[in-house]
Amino acid sequence: MKSINITVQHKVGLHARPAALFVQTAQKHEAKITVTSKEKTVNAKSLLGLLGLGVTQGTTIHIEAEGADEEQAVEALKLLVESNFGV
Repeated sequence: MKSINITVQHKVGLHARPAALFVQTAQKHEAKITVTSKEKTVNAKSLLGLLGLGVTQGTTIHIEAEGADEEQAVEALKLLVESNFGV
């Protein structure tokens, strides 16, 4: 199992376009990936789940992956968040 805590700096948080990019990136990996925020955990491959977390700018999220490509999955999502979703 691989995990990381990271702070979302995008001005709209994990909403609309950033959330869609996050889900698309997660779906490229076989590992089971979850995101936790404010004690609520959802499947990182579910757009509705991510939107339901209500992650805003400055919120720290916990990303956890388990499976064959867990390290690559966490690294890809980390890079996406750190790049401010390509903005």
